Amino acid sequence: MYLAPSNAHDDVARLRALFLRLPPEAVACRQTAARLHGFGEFAPLSPQVHILVPAGLARPQVRGVKIYDTVRPVEPVMVHGIPCVPAARCAVDLARTSRRLDALPVLDGALRLGGCTTDDLAAEVALHQRLRGVCQVRELVSLADPGAQCRQESQMRLVIIDGQLPRPELQVAVVDEYGNVRYYLDLGWRRRRVGAEYDGVSHLDRVVARRDRERHNWLVAQGWRMRYFTDVDLYRRPQHLVTVLRGALT
Repeated sequence: MYLAPSNAHDDVARLRALFLRLPPEAVACRQTAARLHGFGEFAPLSPQVHILVPAGLARPQVRGVKIYDTVRPVEPVMVHGIPCVPAARCAVDLARTSRRLDALPVLDGALRLGGCTTDDLAAEVALHQRLRGVCQVRELVSLADPGAQCRQESQMRLVIIDGQLPRPELQVAVVDEYGNVRYYLDLGWRRRRVGAEYDGVSHLDRVVARRDRERHNWLVAQGWRMRYFTDVDLYRRPQHLVTVLRGALT
């Protein structure tokens, strides 16, 4: 079972029913908790329900449910009537156990939608000493930013930083001649007037494409050098993405 946006209420109801079959100490964790906290779209996809129980407790065998042991006590928070690990612990656990490119989006999403702060994440990391992946999370917490609006923006930012380019600003506001905000850019370098954007499948729509062309032409007329990237650039040829932006910046 996965918490899909289209039937979230039904999925929460199924989760509540599931918890009637679990030990009272069980709490939702990882992707399941991320979805409940509101930043599931920033996390790697998983078809399973993820549950945490204290070490030594008998693990119930439930189809579609993955159960983890923990020796660290959990002070659960209730989300939609379901006990969950706090958002900061959820994010750190996911970022520890995910590949680097998937870890930063989780931290960004937790800051944006999970109700936690950078200090919360840093304090949680300090409690994960000597656990697998903690060094990765400690580094990425310093890069986490609540300005990212989707996981691809987070991933593109990480590719840029790892490519030794200047760290970009998120959601760059571009104003018109009257000082009113005309557009926001996904990523940008304001002083150099360079912008970078991720084009997902929604940009294939004809109406969206027309608006994109109008927007692009206006930005170019204002002196912005815009560069656009797709999933092919991000996932198959990230070095090309870095090379294109390095050329624009220099």
